[in-house]
Amino acid sequence: MINDTISSDYFKRSPEVKKYIEDRQHLFWYSPAPKSETVSDELLVETVLNYGSMDDLRALFKVMNIKSVAKVFFDSIGKSERRKGNYHELTLNYFSLLFNSYAS
Repeated sequence: MINDTISSDYFKRSPEVKKYIEDRQHLFWYSPAPKSETVSDELLVETVLNYGSMDDLRALFKVMNIKSVAKVFFDSIGKSERRKGNYHELTLNYFSLLFNSYAS
């Protein structure tokens, strides 16, 4: 049985994604370092798109690829208005346009 506090994504997460999270611990300041690797893909994408730099974004595309990031993004905002509201308005608009143009 998977502990509810640990994302199931963690168990299938690549070493590159784990390293990516470890290298950007400042984005996950609210989570102790050992537990930050357990964030879900949804939270990872949301955090990077809202608060990461352009370098963080480019690196995310390298470890997850743009189509995977776009799928996580659109799945997340499609679940509910509350989740859609987790993104800044400009972030939501920009990445909706970007992913529709380059990841579809």
